[in-house]
Amino acid sequence: MQRSSKSGGLAAALIAAVTFGTSGSLVKPLLEAGWSPAAAVTVRALGAGVLLLPLAAWSLRGRWPALWRARLRVLGMGLIGVALTQLAYFAAIQTIPVSTALLVEFLAPLLLVGFTWASTQRMPRPSVLFGSVLAVGGLILVIGPGALQAVDPIGLAAAFAAAIGCAVYFLVAARPSDDLPAVALAAFGLLLGGLLLALLGAVGVLSFTATFTDLPLFGAAAPWWVPLLLLALVAGALAYAAGITSGALLGSRVASFVGLLEVVFASIFAWLLLDERLSLLQLLGGALILGGIAAVRAEQEEPPALAEPEDRECDPRRRGERGRESGGSERAGAWA
Repeated sequence: MQRSSKSGGLAAALIAAVTFGTSGSLVKPLLEAGWSPAAAVTVRALGAGVLLLPLAAWSLRGRWPALWRARLRVLGMGLIGVALTQLAYFAAIQTIPVSTALLVEFLAPLLLVGFTWASTQRMPRPSVLFGSVLAVGGLILVIGPGALQAVDPIGLAAAFAAAIGCAVYFLVAARPSDDLPAVALAAFGLLLGGLLLALLGAVGVLSFTATFTDLPLFGAAAPWWVPLLLLALVAGALAYAAGITSGALLGSRVASFVGLLEVVFASIFAWLLLDERLSLLQLLGGALILGGIAAVRAEQEEPPALAEPEDRECDPRRRGERGRESGGSERAGAWA
């Protein structure tokens, strides 16, 4: 059963990486047509939340109190995992290159490794450290070595804030569910985060611009709402629901490392749909990320070490069990 849940979690994590990876190809026509990034991502979050709402309501039938019990998780997902991460990323790319901001944001798995190290006071196993090095090296190759450069410290701080928000997203997804289905956490978290972004746009904190004309999509003209619908459905509703499910089944660490494949799939979709170049270095980077994921998963799947024989001999519970077994055998012999 545990192996089945891990396989299901890995499948959900791959679906999340693929669907999150479509966001760049789907949003690019909107940005080129005059949409501001904040407007596009706000519509994505709100649209995804609305699309998931019927499924969330159906999953909560008869157990709506679970939504209140999990209110802190919903707040964490909406305010930090959705809104803060997007806000920090937009703030970062105002002063530093997009590639650098992405590289820093996707350091979230390393933040989770460090958080576990600090909270448990136990150094991660060599396989985790080795997997982390492989994954970061692959990430640099996929995004581009040019991402490593001196940048504005304020923009860099904003990118690190986005990385923290991304790490919180995985932590919240992996926490005990309080009987709240993953689809409900995704729906209400997206709605809450989207409403906050919309409010910030309404008061002028974020720049909101939009155009409502036909625009090119996959080589043909399409109404403006088609890429928005695909963005909300694929890169929003499906991506967040799958991502939260994977976090619950795999744990935050493994889910976050598999999430690094998002940048690989984003490059593949840009190559297939936007005719952007896909280099051998990016393919090599993808292979390194896969190696990092395999190393981290191998550490998680190692069985716990068995106690030494002398430890078991000294365990008073074992002595009690042996006593009961011995007594039982003697009683059985007496009755034989």
